[in-house]
Amino acid sequence: MGASCGLGSRRRGLLLAAAVAAVSALAFAGSAAAAPAPATAPATAGGGHYVALGDSYSSGAGVPTQVDTNCARSDHDYPGLVARAIGAASVTDVTCAGADTTDMAGRQGSAPPQLDALRPDTTLVSLGIGGNDLDLTGLLGRCLLLDALLPNGSACKTSYTLLGTDQVAARIDATAPKIDAVLRAIHARSPHARIALVGYPVILPDDGGSCHDIVGLSSGDAPWVRDEEKYLNTMLKEQATTYGATYVDTYTPAVGHDVCRPAGERWIEPTDDAEAAGLHPNAAGERSMAGATLSALGR
Repeated sequence: MGASCGLGSRRRGLLLAAAVAAVSALAFAGSAAAAPAPATAPATAGGGHYVALGDSYSSGAGVPTQVDTNCARSDHDYPGLVARAIGAASVTDVTCAGADTTDMAGRQGSAPPQLDALRPDTTLVSLGIGGNDLDLTGLLGRCLLLDALLPNGSACKTSYTLLGTDQVAARIDATAPKIDAVLRAIHARSPHARIALVGYPVILPDDGGSCHDIVGLSSGDAPWVRDEEKYLNTMLKEQATTYGATYVDTYTPAVGHDVCRPAGERWIEPTDDAEAAGLHPNAAGERSMAGATLSALGR
């Protein structure tokens, strides 16, 4: 069993590494193609203009049905679910896989700046951003490579802390003022809008466990990567609190539904499949994120 299991682990690890390289931890590279069309819903019962900004965790990458392949946007992403639940008069969803904070005010390939979707009469804005600013593609790629060789150690953590500074945590700290700048830009364009800053859901087991045969991270690196995600969410919450935005905790409701769980229980898919892009929320995960957003908004 040991030899067979080890071979299977390496094969799955390599497949996951390929998927990560293709789509990134939070992103697709397709944003340089034709400009994506914003998803704008017609008037419905209720009122207000809702704008959804963000990356592939917000766009529902790979979740059926994909309505914008350029931005990997699903008609069942959490912004769409939120819009229907609150009865928004109109919704403009410009979430796009691969987006980072620079794509809010700048072009993402041929796609226009996401902030251009905002209007003076916009009443609600959700923002899910920050992960791609950390170069999570490089982080996971390095971890998967090192942990394929040392499945029981913490080689990846060691490589990022060799000089006594946690490089990933430093990137999170450097992203904080970028989040602040985006929040200020939203307010400048839509001064009456309520802003919901949406955090990231559970990816790896909250208890620090690992599933090397599924994800390929070592027993020492899995809890470190988990802690980095928690620190990212802590930073986002602090920025929301400082600015006066509403922070949406999508992590807590997702505990117990991490990528290591079996199909039907997990809300994060380990690799590209019919349910979602690899290391991204599936339809159940998007529903959970929608529920957390509605709860934070008092709905």
